[in-house]
Amino acid sequence: MKFKLFSLPKNKKYNYTPRYYDGKEKGNIYDLDSRIRKDRETQTNHFTAQWRDVRANSRNTKNVEINKTFLIVLAILLFLALYILDFDLSIFKRS
Repeated sequence: MKFKLFSLPKNKKYNYTPRYYDGKEKGNIYDLDSRIRKDRETQTNHFTAQWRDVRANSRNTKNVEINKTFLIVLAILLFLALYILDFDLSIFKRS
């Protein structure tokens, strides 16, 4: 069971499209508008679904081998630093 103590509520999405909207207009092909605006398919500026898909595709949670490699390298560097600092393990022995 998950407890969300410090999470904020999600914002509500308001996606407005006009009642008599016919779709994207072709307009003048010789217009000096940018190509990005001309080829854009979205009607509104709400890119939350697209952004969510891009983020989900960019995440790579299946590669656990990197975590293991990172921990091994971290342990080696820690032991190397302790060796350089001449750390003595005999302080943990009972005498």
